[in-house]
Amino acid sequence: MDDGFSTKVLVAGVDEAGRGPLAGPVFAAAVILDPMRPIAGLADSKILSESKRDSLYILIKEAALSWSIAQASVEEIDQLNILQATLLAMQRAVQGLHIQPDEVLVDGNRLPKLSMPAQAIVKGDSKVQAISAASILAKVERDKLMVDYHQQYPDFAFHEHKGYGTKQHLAEIERFGFLDVHRRTFNPVKSMLQGKL
Repeated sequence: MDDGFSTKVLVAGVDEAGRGPLAGPVFAAAVILDPMRPIAGLADSKILSESKRDSLYILIKEAALSWSIAQASVEEIDQLNILQATLLAMQRAVQGLHIQPDEVLVDGNRLPKLSMPAQAIVKGDSKVQAISAASILAKVERDKLMVDYHQQYPDFAFHEHKGYGTKQHLAEIERFGFLDVHRRTFNPVKSMLQGKL
């Protein structure tokens, strides 16, 4: 795996979490790793266990030269569409870094508007360590919010389905209706809203 570094170039890795769920904001993180403090075990957050992600999350925050986590709200997702909201969250994450990177490597095939050179890398979260680190920060931060949602809305098992459209989540929407945290442009919420008009 490439560590995202060349000699004097500061590289930020960027990734998102939460494009697909029916509820909650989309998160993005940007990370500039410290070549002098390598972190073992970095990988795409989706293939790591929850406990492994949680321990790496702490390590990344301690060892990185700079990190930033940002989000785009449910309202922004519904207003802009999920792709544009994701790019906005990524842009905010990069702007939140306290060190300006020379280059930004973004997971996927689309780039947010940035003031520095950037490159989109498909499957970057499994190829570039800085992107892997960003994917872990974004995922853990989003999952924390889902646990908070479950405490706020105990009828919904957000701590289990994390807002994704699982059978359980769809059954909860069917039974209890939708919440302010649900994305109104995503089905089945969209269809339910149209049914009420």
